[in-house]
Amino acid sequence: METMDVLEIRDGSSTSTPRSVSEEVPLTIEVNDHELATLLCSPDHLRNLVAGFLYTSGIIADVSSVNTLIIDAERFHASVRIDGTLDEFVFKRIYTSGCGKGVIFHNPVDVMHKTRMDDRFCLKPQEITSLMRAFTHGSSEHSRTRGVHSGALASHEGILIFRDDIGRHNALDKVIGEALDQSLSLNDKVFLTTGRISSEILSKVLRCRIPVLAALGSPTNQAVKLARMANLTLISHVRGSKMDVFSGDSRLIGECRVQEKEDHQ
Repeated sequence: METMDVLEIRDGSSTSTPRSVSEEVPLTIEVNDHELATLLCSPDHLRNLVAGFLYTSGIIADVSSVNTLIIDAERFHASVRIDGTLDEFVFKRIYTSGCGKGVIFHNPVDVMHKTRMDDRFCLKPQEITSLMRAFTHGSSEHSRTRGVHSGALASHEGILIFRDDIGRHNALDKVIGEALDQSLSLNDKVFLTTGRISSEILSKVLRCRIPVLAALGSPTNQAVKLARMANLTLISHVRGSKMDVFSGDSRLIGECRVQEKEDHQ
């Protein structure tokens, strides 16, 4: 964060006041000596961001494909060497609806056709309520600036990884990058986000095979359609004990009830 003086006007009077402002930097990612993309992002956890971006964009299938990943924090430049070539990705850019005009390298529909989630992981609505309550109190920067989105990976036990960024896509990628670094299993986790859910956000979560996505914001119609076709639990507008479940409600009120009956037999 950076502190800047602003003119604060209240009830007709004005005062010069210092305010905290979220930082924004352009991070250029170069892969195998080819410039791939420049991400407008917050200047922290950049290794997480690059690894997560490469994974959720479909450029690498696993972190083992990355031979080197070097961050130049002064020039905000990432130099990456991976196995294979980039030929199939260079002409497949899709510009997203995200802050800073994000980019992915696959069509979300292509991911959906290859991935359908199973129903083995479930949780109770009150667990979503509890996780979201902890999540919304997790960002000191958002409390001070209101200038960042947050993303988190959670389990039944609580929040596992939390990241902030000026872009909701970047926050997601930073979380996934750290999860990959820790070799965490993702098929029994929940992803939490402060932002809206568009089709590319949905496809990033789906690519990671995370079965539950819960958000403070709203989904787009395409995100809902993709979630329903892929059997991914999509929850929005989580406020207190209230939430809207657009897809995969069996993980919340179906399969869990079956397990509870079995546990009491």
